[in-house]
Amino acid sequence: MKIEKSTFDFLLSLRENNNREWFQEHKNEYDQAHQNVLEFIEAIILRLADLDPHIHTDISAKKCLFRIYRDVRFSKNKDPYKSWFAAGISVDGRKLAGPEYYIHVAPEDTFLAVGYWRPEKQHLEAIRQEIDYNAKDLFTALEKGGWNAENMSSEDRLSRPPAGYTVDNENIEILKNRSFILSKNLSRKEMESTKALDKVIETYASMIPFKQFIHTALDQ
Repeated sequence: MKIEKSTFDFLLSLRENNNREWFQEHKNEYDQAHQNVLEFIEAIILRLADLDPHIHTDISAKKCLFRIYRDVRFSKNKDPYKSWFAAGISVDGRKLAGPEYYIHVAPEDTFLAVGYWRPEKQHLEAIRQEIDYNAKDLFTALEKGGWNAENMSSEDRLSRPPAGYTVDNENIEILKNRSFILSKNLSRKEMESTKALDKVIETYASMIPFKQFIHTALDQ
């Protein structure tokens, strides 16, 4: 199972011709690309169900896949379509209030991520508390997959300690995070390979202990 060359070619062409007229003229190509990605997500779900108790085989791939249509109402960029496919994989599809798997399929690189992006206030407080009380468990979870704390995304981080924490806390840089995410890029060549699905699952599997740490923090 892989992402087809034609899917990437369509996304490149869409980027260069991002308008409704072109899209309608190439609707068949879109439908084929959409189906390819949908089947790839279905295959991911089936494989993850054997590895992660929070993933079930009856999860709908359609509910995981984000729409290709952009919301341009509040954006300076008025391109009507995204030039990528993306999906959030969880028991609630792409709308889970909790940790999930994410895949972003684009011609340059496919972006894989696991974690919790911008948790709601109650969840954010619970995750920070779990890290404060049991940081060793977090580090152990990361190490199980071959990761470390420096691999966690730091792009969404407070400049000052969050309320209730002081600058001298030994894990303050992690506690400043507003999102808790591990990620990895796979090349177009890797995604067009017959080993693409294996590579994606191998990457996700290495992140499952980290994901489970977040579930534990949320009593899930």
